Amino acid sequence: MSSNLGKTQAMRFAQLAAAVALVAAVSGCSLRRDSVTVGSIPDDVRTNHPITISEREEVLDVPVGAGDRELTTASRQTVEGFADGWREAGSGVMRVMLPSGSPNAAAAARLRDDIVAALRTGGVAAGSISVEHYSAGAQGDAAPIRLSYTGLSARTEQCGRWPKDMLESAENRHYANFGCATQNNLAAQIAHPGDLVGPRKRGEIDATQRGRIIEEYQNGPQQVAGEVDY
Repeated sequence: MSSNLGKTQAMRFAQLAAAVALVAAVSGCSLRRDSVTVGSIPDDVRTNHPITISEREEVLDVPVGAGDRELTTASRQTVEGFADGWREAGSGVMRVMLPSGSPNAAAAARLRDDIVAALRTGGVAAGSISVEHYSAGAQGDAAPIRLSYTGLSARTEQCGRWPKDMLESAENRHYANFGCATQNNLAAQIAHPGDLVGPRKRGEIDATQRGRIIEEYQNGPQQVAGEVDY
């Protein structure tokens, strides 16, 4: 009797072990299959619409009237802002191109010093400013003073790719244009394109501010007289 009971228990243990092995095998196949399927779908917007760093020419046209004798306040601020861009991402020479042969050529020549002064105020070194002339007879009174420099720029590809119907989603993948606008907006907000390549060096430590923060952490924030803590 005991022999038959032992055989029965042994068979049950064998069946249980086989069932566990079968479940493990099925689970393993399922995991391997999912890994292959998910890994084959490149749906990351950073891959489909990468932000790249490249050099491009930045241009600013400053309008000049035939009777102008000095830069307007608005034009001066615009030129100083353009100089800020050169200081942050530019390289090489800031070119100042004055129109030649146009009715406003004399006025442009009078504004030359104002333009150079505004660039210097914006942070462009005197040795990095090159004053040139370009033929503008065909442009008439509308010939501007053109400023240009070459600088680093963060950008993505142009949006608007629709190679196929976006409703064709049998593969469960994003459509081609998905995420392009977001990537473009992110690239436009990057003040220093070089930050995408690598971090900048650490700035100077504000010892006073650091000491105050450590003191507040150790002792708790100190309530200023007259303030009410709600």
